[in-house]
Amino acid sequence: MAEGLRERKKRETKQRISDIATGLFLEHGFVTVTIAEIADAADVSVNTVYNYFPAKEDLFLDRMEGVTLRLSRMIRGRDRGESAAHAVLREMRGQIGAVSPAYGLMDGFDAFMNVIEHAPTLKARLFYLQQQVHDAVVATLREETGAAEDDPLPLLVGGQIAWIENTAVGYITREMTAGRKATTVSRETLVLLDEIEELLSARVLTYAVRG
Repeated sequence: MAEGLRERKKRETKQRISDIATGLFLEHGFVTVTIAEIADAADVSVNTVYNYFPAKEDLFLDRMEGVTLRLSRMIRGRDRGESAAHAVLREMRGQIGAVSPAYGLMDGFDAFMNVIEHAPTLKARLFYLQQQVHDAVVATLREETGAAEDDPLPLLVGGQIAWIENTAVGYITREMTAGRKATTVSRETLVLLDEIEELLSARVLTYAVRG
């Protein structure tokens, strides 16, 4: 369905507020910048900012909603004869091999993470998002396999699948914030994914194969 004029204007306003807020956070730090200063810079009211972003953390991590469901989308999109873990490894190899900004392989990622490093509430939000990723993976595995609520396998396998991405992202974050080149970090992370796959058991690698 085509986007209406009102919806487009709301989307553009939300994006403009987010972009301005991010610029202020990168320049001055997350803790010191106030919602009032963001509203003034964006030429909107404080209430307008809160209408789009219920919490200050939402202004800086507004694109994380897609990240929390990323692994679930990979699992749901697995090929015929492919397991959940293999689908995730395939998709991650493709994106990381392509030096995708979605995994932090971009200029300026170190500045982004520096803001988070000095903001305890942002760190807490990231930890919560990691839990959301895990919960979404487990729920997806239960749905895709038809597992009962008391079946522990979706929980156990889901934890391993979430660990794959968490480990790779942690490595990328550490290396990119150290000032290394994205292309180099990309190649090294692909090697890391191979090593991760070798550590996973056959039970994990063959779970939730699409028939």
